[in-house]
Amino acid sequence: MSTTQATGALDGCRPTDQTPVAVDADTIANTPRDDLRHLADDLASEGYVPAEVTTEARFGEDCSLATQREADRLRDLVDAAAFLGANRLTVDVADVTAPEKARPALAAVEERAHRDGVTLDVQGLDLD
Repeated sequence: MSTTQATGALDGCRPTDQTPVAVDADTIANTPRDDLRHLADDLASEGYVPAEVTTEARFGEDCSLATQREADRLRDLVDAAAFLGANRLTVDVADVTAPEKARPALAAVEERAHRDGVTLDVQGLDLD
C-alpha cells in the first residue's frame, strides 16, 4: 500500500489556445474513420478542438423497430464523437410519440456513451 497521495486529475490541466467547437452530426453521420481522422486533423490545424457533437432525435413512431433504428443512429454518433475526441453528444429530442419506448432507448445510448467517455446531454425529454 502506497503512502503517497495521488494528485488530482485536474491539477495537471491547463488552458490551451485551441477553440472548442460543436460539430453538427449531419456533417459526420455515416462518415468512414479515415474521413473522421481527416476532419480531426483539419480542425486541429485550424486551432479548433471538437468539444461536442449535436443532433436532433425523432421518436415520432409508436414502433419498437423505428425506436431502435434511431437509438442505433445515436450510438453511431457516440462512436464518432468519441473517435473525434468530443466529450459530449447533445441530443435535442424534437418528436416523441411513445415516451415509454424512447426513454429506455435513450438510457441505453447514455450507458454506451458513458462507456466510451462521452456525456449524453438529452434536451426535450426527461429520462427519469
